[in-house]
Amino acid sequence: MQFIKQPIPEVVLIKPQVHGDHRGYFSETFRQDKFEEAVGYRVHFCQDNESKSTKGVLRGLHFQLPPYAQSKLVRVIEGEVLDVAVDIRASSPTFGQVVTAILNDENKHQLFIPRGFAHGFVVLSETAIFAYKVDNYYSPECDRGLAYNDPALNIDWMLLAEELKLSDKDQKQPGLVDLASCFEYGINYYD
Repeated sequence: MQFIKQPIPEVVLIKPQVHGDHRGYFSETFRQDKFEEAVGYRVHFCQDNESKSTKGVLRGLHFQLPPYAQSKLVRVIEGEVLDVAVDIRASSPTFGQVVTAILNDENKHQLFIPRGFAHGFVVLSETAIFAYKVDNYYSPECDRGLAYNDPALNIDWMLLAEELKLSDKDQKQPGLVDLASCFEYGINYYD
């Protein structure tokens, strides 16, 4: 596996080695010791999730507040997505900056998004099956979101606005400037 730190170095692109022949392929998709060596700390994943979506479905940008903040390790089993991570750590020098990656069933890349980041993706193929590990359980009380179309983020979702399909909840998320109350007390995402 290759672990490639992104422009925001806490976000890591993972390129697994794929062994293939006429029968198909084999790929090691997760290895705890190598993963922890790459990210520099222990991450205890406790839940796996999977979703299937059609072209244009945009899920995000989501995050959870402490004590239920989550790190995510994401990958695409079938299809292709544009995956997006936004630094929402108020004290970070990269606050409000964005990392994007194309994840698909051909490249088999994965993206690690640590606590303190909002996360989302949009489906670029006809359908996509998206899988992710998280290191904390879902908490409705701590569930928050960030506007996918916030001009301060300037995210190119690679599709026309009329092609995007969002939930009612995701259409009404606040912008980055409106999230100040979530961060004004110096929340530590790594507790």
